[in-house]
Amino acid sequence: MFKAVVITCSDKGSKGLREDTSGPYIKDFLENLKFEIIDQIVISDDLETIEKHLLHYADEKGADLIITTGGTGFSPRDNTPEATKNVIKREVPGIGEMLRYESYKVTKKAYLSRGVSGIRDRTLIINLPGSLKAVKENLECLDNVLDHGLKLLKRLDADCGEE
Repeated sequence: MFKAVVITCSDKGSKGLREDTSGPYIKDFLENLKFEIIDQIVISDDLETIEKHLLHYADEKGADLIITTGGTGFSPRDNTPEATKNVIKREVPGIGEMLRYESYKVTKKAYLSRGVSGIRDRTLIINLPGSLKAVKENLECLDNVLDHGLKLLKRLDADCGEE
């Protein structure tokens, strides 16, 4: 069983001014895939706050997967991709490319998402947009790659070329 954390990055959500619907949806989705949820939290869009939480869950809590939602747009306070880039050691550009490509089939605004994905030691970090609609679209795509990708990361599966 893989351990996961869901982090909603939202100034309004962290102050109780907006209900977080994306975070609970992601949590339920992962639980249905048999992930153990370590935590599901809402934090501000502050760059240092996001970095601190990503490092805490990756390094101290040993999360296998961290999914963030929110903070991937063009607003000056959208800092999630930058925070993620600051903590990952290896990028996984294919995940972001796949998410934008598949979302583009539904909305032409999909390519405005700046979400990134990457690896910090043995933790996979994936940025999703903040809207519940976009989260649902993105999770449908991720379902097919999460299990194999995490097994490779944790050395529980053969290399891709050995299948």
